[in-house]
Amino acid sequence: MMAALQVAGGVCRCPPRLLPAGRQQRRQAAVPPARAVASGATTTVEEEEGKVRLGESSVAVTKLGIGAWSWGDTTYWNDSEWDDKRVLSLSLSERRLKEAQAAFDASIDNGMTFFDTAEVYGTALMGAVNSESLLGGFIKERQQKEQIEVAVATKFAALPWRFGRGSVLSALKKSLDRLGLSSVELYQLHWPGIWGNEGYLDGLADAYEQGLVKAVGVSNYNEKRLRDAHARLKKRGVPLAANQVNYSLIYRTPELNGVKAACDELGITLIAYSPIAQGVLTGKYTPEKPPTGPRANTYTPEFLTKLQPLMNRIKEIGASYGKSPTQVSLNWLTCQGNVVPIPGAKNASQAMEFAGALGWSLTGEEVEELRTLAREIKGIKMPIEES
Repeated sequence: MMAALQVAGGVCRCPPRLLPAGRQQRRQAAVPPARAVASGATTTVEEEEGKVRLGESSVAVTKLGIGAWSWGDTTYWNDSEWDDKRVLSLSLSERRLKEAQAAFDASIDNGMTFFDTAEVYGTALMGAVNSESLLGGFIKERQQKEQIEVAVATKFAALPWRFGRGSVLSALKKSLDRLGLSSVELYQLHWPGIWGNEGYLDGLADAYEQGLVKAVGVSNYNEKRLRDAHARLKKRGVPLAANQVNYSLIYRTPELNGVKAACDELGITLIAYSPIAQGVLTGKYTPEKPPTGPRANTYTPEFLTKLQPLMNRIKEIGASYGKSPTQVSLNWLTCQGNVVPIPGAKNASQAMEFAGALGWSLTGEEVEELRTLAREIKGIKMPIEES
């Protein structure tokens, strides 16, 4: 994952869906009244107007964000994934651009205004366009048509040759130039550095104090690193707003390694990347039709065979709500509390489908049933989280 880095049961606080009387009663019994995740006596997650606050920061974002990794990347996301028939007559680069912009516009139109990108999403060396540049262009073009409020998160790459707090500010200013923005809502350390992590954290605090970022976070941090980062920033009076980690129904390591519990305890929002397991939880892959490219190494026909009982139940539950497997899988994450999923939308139809994960809720029984079925599937290892 380093080479292509991106991007316990809780309470779901979505509006109730009209259900048959018996089922509505079960839902009410399973889901307690709305509450906020707290750190001591301090409320750290607030929900209003469809938004959640990132940790103890002043930044509020939509309950579902959009990951922009695939917009700039041309290696991990193979070309066959970009098949919008409306633009097939265009060149590949033109098609990617139009589909990515359509994904952006559809996200805005459907109330998802939180976008996550990174300086390493897309590299000119691989013939790609940087995701930050694309996102910045989309925002500018949309702003010319109407006034919109967009929350942008991007990341600092802890590359081995970057030293000291100054490297964070330098990288951030280049990201802001690509985005065409004077500040971003959230700036994150993309992964733990081999060395220099204390300096990187000081750099985040410097950026926060200079008003270049409204909130700071980390990504791919295990529990110990997370607690250390929280403590160091706290000494500067800077809240650690978020930890972005791999989290999905079939990759529940944050529940098992203490990261989710630590986030809840410390008042840090967990941002979930790969929330539909790189497309596997959409149901489009089967043992007979596995994904191609790098994902094929993880999601093998053998793995997909073991996944089928869970996928069958996801489809059954989704059918009872009129929802797709993708929407059920994303809703399952929002039902954990203090979690903001950021699925990657490569086109408008995907963005619109993601929006359908909001405004309703699985029952507590359904949440736990899916977790139980998922336990039967061997977990996926992510070495970066063990560093």
